[in-house]
Formats: sequence, C-alpha cells, structure tokens
Amino acid sequence: MALKKFKPTTSSQRFKLISALDDITATSPEKSLLVSQKKSGGRNNDGKMTVRSIGGGHKQKYRIIDFKRDKENIPATVQSIEYDPNRTARIALLFYADGEKRYIVAPNGLKVGQQIVSGKGAQPEIGNTLYLSEIPFGTVIHNIELRPGQGAKMARSAGSSAQLMSRDGKFAIIKLPSGETRMILQACRATIGMVSNTEHNLEVSGKAGRSRWFGRRPRTRAVVMNPVDHPMGGGEGRASGGHPRSRKGIPAKGYKTRYPKKASNKYIIERRKK
Repeated sequence: MALKKFKPTTSSQRFKLISALDDITATSPEKSLLVSQKKSGGRNNDGKMTVRSIGGGHKQKYRIIDFKRDKENIPATVQSIEYDPNRTARIALLFYADGEKRYIVAPNGLKVGQQIVSGKGAQPEIGNTLYLSEIPFGTVIHNIELRPGQGAKMARSAGSSAQLMSRDGKFAIIKLPSGETRMILQACRATIGMVSNTEHNLEVSGKAGRSRWFGRRPRTRAVVMNPVDHPMGGGEGRASGGHPRSRKGIPAKGYKTRYPKKASNKYIIERRKK
C-alpha cells in the first residue's frame, strides 16, 4: 500500500496525498453482496436536521460484510481485494469451498489466492479467525467480539489492531488500540493480523470538494457563531470563545462523560491513555 503524490499544477493538487489503490485487484463489486443505501442528509423522519455537516456525496451501495465469521472449518479462497466506500479499510471477497461468497474486512498482507479458515483448531495465521482461548500470547489481532457470537465490534478501522496479553480464568486480557486494557470472554472470536490500508491516516484531501464527494458539508466554527447558537459564540472582535465545549455546553477537554456506574467498568483493567 502506497500513497500517491501529485504535481502542484493547481492549488488543490499541491498538498494532495491519497491512496494509490495499488493493493486493489478488482474494480467492480460482487452484485449478490450489495444493498442500496438511502442518504438522510442529517435529517430525521420529520425532515428536521438533527446532525449538521452531512449532505450530498456520491451515490454508494453498501457491501454486506461478514463480521461473525461463523462458517467454521470451511476453507475459503481470497478471490479479490476491493475498495469499500463505506469504510476506511479494504475488503476481501471470499469464495468458500461450499460455494458461498462473503466479504470480510481485509487484514494487512492478505493476498489473492490465499486460503483462510475460521473456527476451532485453525492456525494463528493472517486472516484466520480463532477463539481468544486458542490465540497465542502477544499475537496482533483485529475484528474482536465483545460478546460470543455477536460479531466483531472492536479494531475494525484502517491500520488498527489490538494485542492479546494474557488469560485469567474465563477471560482474555486484551490491549486495545486506544491503550485501554480490558477483559473479554475467551469464547469470543478475533481475527489474526492488522487491518489493511495502514497509511490511511496520512491522506490529505487537498481541496474542500473532495470532502463533499464523501458527503461532508462545511462545518462552522463555534467561535464565529452568535451566543444564541453556541456557548462559545459572541463577543466583541475576535473573541477566543471561552472554555472549549460542545453546543449543549459539555466541556470538550478533560471532562469525563462515561457513566461511573456502567456495568462494563469491572472489565476494564487500565483506562485509555490521555
């Protein structure tokens, strides 16, 4: 995976830095795994805008991704690595031995023609999905379940990964991408390897128009609003806006918003790094 830099023939090309897409092997998706998507434009069922800065964008279809990997001990061959407009990672099209086709989030280093498998007894190799009880200590993993059979919930975006540190009773100790260390039941599944498209965080759009293609509208800064619109608005001249806070008045820096009596707190061994 590499980044593509452009000659500065225009102002927007000068700092543009996007994925070269050299890891993609197919240009058209598998039709049987597509469903149509309707854009909301940030509006609810009454037509009222409830989320700002959303609207427009290129028409997209959703690729149905297999986050459960519940076809146990049936080998699958990687048919292609594809672009997915709905996520930062690449996706891989699998052809199973029984004839079924499925998409998965592609791990870094997965190749076309490679065979992968999920379930008990699978080898801890890139792309294979195992139970946390069978994964060796120190292994880099992604697509981690929080509850058995629920499907992957953590470490799914481009370049993210977690690490299996140890096991204690019926729990596995996982270090998450945020730096948080927590316990997860060993009956949960995880996939070996790191998520693909590792250089996604280095991309630079180059122009506002490219953000519009993704369906992102301009976002007005709070300090330039009026007092009626935001707690940081108003003031004479270029006022700083006071303490950083959200539109509803919740402080933005250092303020803890997690419920102190949340049931899952007992599974967190070490909080994420600030």
